Amino acid sequence: MNTKTKASGGQRGDKVRSDCYFEIELTDTGGVILDLKSKVHVMYGESIKNLIVDMCGFFSLTNANIFCEDNGALPSTIMARFELVIKRLGIDNGKQYLPAFNKTNNYGTTKDKLRRSRLYLPGNEPKFYPNAGLHQPDGIILDLEDSVSPSEKDAAQLLVRNSLRSINFYGAERMVRINQLPLGLNDLQYVIPNNVNVVLIPKCESAEQIISASNAVQKIKEELKLKNEIYFMPIIESALGVEKSYEIASASDKICALAVGLEDYTADIGVERTNKGNESFVARSKIVNAAKAAGIQAIDTVFSDVNDMDALRESVYEAKSMGFEGKGCIHPRQIKVVHEALAPTSQEIEKAKKIVAAYEDAKSRGLGVVSIGSKMIDAPVVKRAHRVIKLAILNKQIQENWNEI
Repeated sequence: MNTKTKASGGQRGDKVRSDCYFEIELTDTGGVILDLKSKVHVMYGESIKNLIVDMCGFFSLTNANIFCEDNGALPSTIMARFELVIKRLGIDNGKQYLPAFNKTNNYGTTKDKLRRSRLYLPGNEPKFYPNAGLHQPDGIILDLEDSVSPSEKDAAQLLVRNSLRSINFYGAERMVRINQLPLGLNDLQYVIPNNVNVVLIPKCESAEQIISASNAVQKIKEELKLKNEIYFMPIIESALGVEKSYEIASASDKICALAVGLEDYTADIGVERTNKGNESFVARSKIVNAAKAAGIQAIDTVFSDVNDMDALRESVYEAKSMGFEGKGCIHPRQIKVVHEALAPTSQEIEKAKKIVAAYEDAKSRGLGVVSIGSKMIDAPVVKRAHRVIKLAILNKQIQENWNEI
């Protein structure tokens, strides 16, 4: 490992919040000299100093000049930023300074979990993390790919790792979008050991990419004796990806959904992306069909105008009519609109109630055939009705004990 004598990392400046900046210069003698400037020095200055001293001991840093500019960073962020500089100096020796695991995040997920909304958070912006779960998205995506500049990929890995361990997600599915393969395989070392639920694989164009990621995940799980289920969500973002969408969707039984990314797709085919979406209708239809053929969810792209809620609502209505079950969100204010637009209509709810009631009645009488009037109801229709009921309960449109009232 090549070592340097001086390195820095983090963010600084008057507009920075909930983050910090470190400069470390290695010296031959003099011990550790710390210069700490913190906006919360009165309340937390001593605890920050103690944390830095402990990290110096952990990484065997005995002689150095350390400058830290803190703008209210959480301890987990301070840890990530300090470790980043140690790694950039080349003196980490493969060690990781890990925050304690937040017990509130010790939950898993299921393949068919509702994924109406997924909120993207830039991997190198810790200020967005602490309150993201309060907006009640179905999933929170810590992004290591497009939202992170190439020079800060190493910083984002550590921040995402520490956030998976320490930030309260308030029950949201814990997702990470890794970098495009094969670069993204390195991200897995920081993600898999920390109870991630879903790994998003961007710009996916072949089943081989899924198999490669799956093998890498399995290897890490076996080495660490991890038992939690980890699912994949490939993102189709090119013409080739669209053509191979079924091959991708059926590449592993750990794929829970197939998503589409239209910014890259429209660039790939050489057209402008519009709110109306005529230019991507065929591609999205193929992706929905591939997902349904593989028995997984279809998730629509993000809506990039965070100020136009009416256009967002129309976009969700269209996505729902095509068979999509979820939508990407890039701002918390989009979540409520997405959930409302994906909620079942009153007609859908009433129809589902009748189907479920007829099914339960037939089952109680030991009948193998379910019918409403003269129309026979098969298993997929009943399953879809149960899903409508589940959505209606989740959106507080009906009570959980609706069939007892």
